[in-house]
Amino acid sequence: MDFSLPDGAPREFLLTSVNVSVGPLSVDLVAVAIVLGPLTLTLNFLTIVGVGIVAMVVRSWI
Repeated sequence: MDFSLPDGAPREFLLTSVNVSVGPLSVDLVAVAIVLGPLTLTLNFLTIVGVGIVAMVVRSWI
C-alpha cells in the first residue's frame, strides 16, 4: 500500500499492523477428527477506525 502520507511517526502509527495467529487446533473424537487452523487476524489502527464507522452507520439504520 502506498498512501500519500509523508514518512514519520503518524504514518508508522496508522499503517503498522499487529498479526495474531492461533493454531492449528485439532479435535480427535472416536468417529471424527477435525483440524482447524491456523487462524490469523491482522489489525491496524485504520482497520479499527473503519470497523467503528461501519458499526455506527449500521447502528443508526437499526
